[in-house]
Amino acid sequence: MLTHLLIMRHAKSSWADADLPDHARPLNGRGRESADVIAATLTAQGIAPDIIWSSDAQRTKETATRMIRVIPGPQQIFYQAEFYMASASQALQICAAADEPDGKLMLLGHNPGWEDLFDHFSGYHQRYATATCGVFARKDKSANWLTPDAWQFKTLLNPRDLMA
Repeated sequence: MLTHLLIMRHAKSSWADADLPDHARPLNGRGRESADVIAATLTAQGIAPDIIWSSDAQRTKETATRMIRVIPGPQQIFYQAEFYMASASQALQICAAADEPDGKLMLLGHNPGWEDLFDHFSGYHQRYATATCGVFARKDKSANWLTPDAWQFKTLLNPRDLMA
């Protein structure tokens, strides 16, 4: 059973090569630093993910890889091609097709879907800048894990605030 749900947008990507397709854009320097800072903060707070379900875009792969290098212990990353530019409802359908994992799960993807996914679970709108991570703790173990009733919003981590 899940204890925590983390909804994170990929870290800042590079636009240095205008010929690269969107799916292939890597992280830029600030993005690499932001992924590391979010991972270190989640670790320090005892809420780092055990499992990451990530889009298969280059920038989300790099975000996930950087994070697991910072987080101690074993983690699993599963790349979901369907998460690439998915809407919130599409992401929820993809999650519903899988079994509920145990531990702490991070959903790592893109806007506008991830901003709307945060809205779904929290009940309010929040601008989701790159590398923003919303953290939810399980409050109702009997509720379906994909419903807002299952979760209590805990914190919103923004790398810009953490690096200030």
